Amino acid sequence: MSNLKRAFENGKAFIAFVTCGDPDLETTREVVKAAVENGADLIELGIPFSDPTAEGPVIQGANLRALSGGITTDKVMEFVQELRNDVKVPLVYMTYANVVFSYGTDRFIRRCSEVGIDGIIIPDLPYEEKEEFLPTCHEYGVDLVSLIAPTSDKRIAKIAGDAEGFVYIVSSLGVTGMRSEINTDLASIVKMVRDNTDVPCAIGFGISTPEQAKKMADLSDGAIVGSAIVKLIEKYGKEAPKYVGEYVKSMKDALR
Repeated sequence: MSNLKRAFENGKAFIAFVTCGDPDLETTREVVKAAVENGADLIELGIPFSDPTAEGPVIQGANLRALSGGITTDKVMEFVQELRNDVKVPLVYMTYANVVFSYGTDRFIRRCSEVGIDGIIIPDLPYEEKEEFLPTCHEYGVDLVSLIAPTSDKRIAKIAGDAEGFVYIVSSLGVTGMRSEINTDLASIVKMVRDNTDVPCAIGFGISTPEQAKKMADLSDGAIVGSAIVKLIEKYGKEAPKYVGEYVKSMKDALR
């Protein structure tokens, strides 16, 4: 069984996203630990990249701060290896195809396996091109998580049928960021996913309040939150772990 499925074993999953190295790796470590202690079931770790095309201004800013602080993919790998001493929940990388290619696909995915990463999410990887990475992921036991967007349309059944780990359903068109409301017909997307796979699905992009998280988790198997957490880190810096912990608790309580 995929290790990522463990995140969905105890009711609705809360998935938290953090950009590695914003403002520094020590703060990232404490933020992740605080999120897990307060109920996060799975952590998405963003590897900083200069051109994160799926991200809105909040996460773009975090990427730039981390990069200007000297964060590299190698440093993130070493960081995760140490983090695994304290954090036992499933971990995935959210990164871009360029990051994997420039590091070397085989080397990148092998290192994921060695340091304890359970899956990778590559938002700019089209479904039709996933064979670039899939055989290597299978070789090293790392799930390649599929994304399904409102525009996936006739491809939803196909993408879901091949999914592993969990299915990341993108709530809205556009980039990540907090939204006051989400108007996509997500129920029909979730139904089509469930008709074609027993892999769990979680909804992300635009979720920031406990009410939104509950609504998304009622529809699916979990809620993914990034920008709202990154915004707290931007605001509080090294003091952020306490505030992120309180925020995660409020979101996880809503899902229960």
